Amino acid sequence: MTASPPILVTGTAGFIGNHVALALLQRGSAVVGIDNLTPYYDVRLKARRLERLAAHAGFVEARIDLADREAVRDVFQRHRPARVIHLAAQAGVRYGATDPHAYADSNLEGFLNVLEGCRHGACEHLVYASSSSVYGANETLPFAEADAVDHPISLYAATKRANELMAHAYSHLYGFPATGLRFFTVYGPWGRPDMALFKFTRAILADEPIAVFNHGRMRRDFTYVDDVVSGILGVADRPPAPLSEPCQAAGPAASRVAPFRVLNIGNHRPIELMDYISVLEATLGRKARIDFQAMAPGDVPATFADVSGLVETTGAQPSTPIEVGVARFVDWYRAFYGPGGGGDGD
Repeated sequence: MTASPPILVTGTAGFIGNHVALALLQRGSAVVGIDNLTPYYDVRLKARRLERLAAHAGFVEARIDLADREAVRDVFQRHRPARVIHLAAQAGVRYGATDPHAYADSNLEGFLNVLEGCRHGACEHLVYASSSSVYGANETLPFAEADAVDHPISLYAATKRANELMAHAYSHLYGFPATGLRFFTVYGPWGRPDMALFKFTRAILADEPIAVFNHGRMRRDFTYVDDVVSGILGVADRPPAPLSEPCQAAGPAASRVAPFRVLNIGNHRPIELMDYISVLEATLGRKARIDFQAMAPGDVPATFADVSGLVETTGAQPSTPIEVGVARFVDWYRAFYGPGGGGDGD
């Protein structure tokens, strides 16, 4: 009996990629994981994430840089993955002021190498991470896939929009199905130290002030990681049909000339940032010392996902309340760093 081809997951030492790879392994899929443990944040956390995957016999690690064209080609040729879930990227809206070339290396050149692997490897479906950041300064809420996304306000957002355009071109030219997923503020256990919940938790436990931008007048569609994983797997199992008509929900985010679509994954329940902080304070049993600041460059005041396309595609939508998701994160954080919460925030 011939074993099923593996699923290639990039970013398996990262937050979402690690959760996705683990879910695939737990359901019996073989996984080839790519990551290079870039030091954008604490590599010890990334290494611990990889330990969760290494405990499974079906996991094969490829520690390479996606910008290394030959190394990526070799992984595709050796493992012949049936599906690719591409979640590796240089993340962070504000990091562009520090190292803009990191976005080009990972998000553009790295993504091109993945597309080339899919082109030559008979890929059945490419699922890749886009971002709600592509909506830029759009003030029409909720954000729908049919909205114009031609005016990004951060380099990160520009590279994610470029990914969508590149994927459409490759899907049209070479016929493999491609689905882009616009994630909305994903949070949960094993999260990224550069994101708000992690930073806030560390600071509150250390009795340090937390920076709250736009003087707290922010709303985010906080989406729990398990809901995101369920959405990714549901989408991965349902590749778009070639030459499909745009579905009613997705509008022009689906294509008439390629097996291509773009979908939002969000909780469809935007939360005021100060309410989010209040839930965290109640969970920790401590009050935050708040340092109100002006809006940071590249940030937007509100995000809100229209998830009708996701519901139409998978039959389900994210639904975990923030009270549940924040409590699960705090439980993980205290177990990982100890009761005092000595997390390294950067």
